[in-house]
Amino acid sequence: MEKTIQNTKAVTTVTTPSITMNKKAFDELLLRKMYIVPSFEIHQGPAGFMDYGPPACTLKNNILNIWRSHFVYEENMLEMECTNLTPSNVLEASGHVERFTDFMVRDIKTGESYRADRLLEDTIEALIVRDGDKMTQIERDAHLIICRSADSYNVDELHDMLIKYNIKSPSLNKDKNSIGNELTKPFPFNLMFKTTIGPEGTSIGYLRPETAQGLFVNFKRLLDYNQQKMPFAGAQIGTGFRNEISPRGGLLRVREFCMAEIEHFVNPEEKHSHIRFKNIKNVVVTLFTASSQLSTGEMISTTIGDAVADGIILNESIAYFMGRTQLFFEKIGIDPSRMRLRQHMSTEMAHYAADCWD
Repeated sequence: MEKTIQNTKAVTTVTTPSITMNKKAFDELLLRKMYIVPSFEIHQGPAGFMDYGPPACTLKNNILNIWRSHFVYEENMLEMECTNLTPSNVLEASGHVERFTDFMVRDIKTGESYRADRLLEDTIEALIVRDGDKMTQIERDAHLIICRSADSYNVDELHDMLIKYNIKSPSLNKDKNSIGNELTKPFPFNLMFKTTIGPEGTSIGYLRPETAQGLFVNFKRLLDYNQQKMPFAGAQIGTGFRNEISPRGGLLRVREFCMAEIEHFVNPEEKHSHIRFKNIKNVVVTLFTASSQLSTGEMISTTIGDAVADGIILNESIAYFMGRTQLFFEKIGIDPSRMRLRQHMSTEMAHYAADCWD
């Protein structure tokens, strides 16, 4: 991986190293050593739920302790613990009831459901593996741009792409010898688990899909607790629930998971500066910008300070926590050469977001 920052201001194109991993062997090791096991395994429980075994519990606790030390204690954040169950009107106000969706397709014969953008990504990746050596670089890049854009397409764009690549259902037919049933047109599926509150069954609630809402609805009390001083940050560690359309094996896209979340509240007129920005401005990060995802697919290596100065990252407040997050991952042992910060494209950002990075 090329990563050199030699001058006070330098941007380097990053070549991602080719990393080979036997995921099947890795997953088998985790199961054998009882890091994680499928929930309700003896009853053939549903996919997307995992129990942590003894070594994973210890590992998780150690990571959360470091997270608290790195963020909550060092930054003097206000930690809360809020309920898992959220009334419907709260999530209606936040937009989750209407917008917290993924696009789904169904096999018209078997009724099995699939996440549409994942089918598109898997198909393109398989196409490049199979025929990539026969493609020109321009053709290959065109396929990769579509693959990277899959989760940002609207329903009609996604439908057009499924037709373009002639994508059929991966389900086995009843004879178990063939696949290829037709799929429905993509349609939105809300990922929240719905329930009722109280014995009457008239009050609708949801298991929270994220921990943020508990901090948002307590903003005024947190502000009062902080003696009306801004900025300040609230933090919470807790469980989130998402009714994933097609959860994969292991810990990828599970339906119940631990989240550690921060909400930093700042006066909009003061968001372009952060009092501790100087402490992280020289942190080197690998950035995958929205524009690059739609063009060259190249990532850049630069400092947090230069990324703000060049307008790549919107402001110092966002950049500060991006830098701090990178340092946290390095602190728990993740190789920086295998990390990158990916900017959300405008079509995939939350309706309230001005800039967002994963």
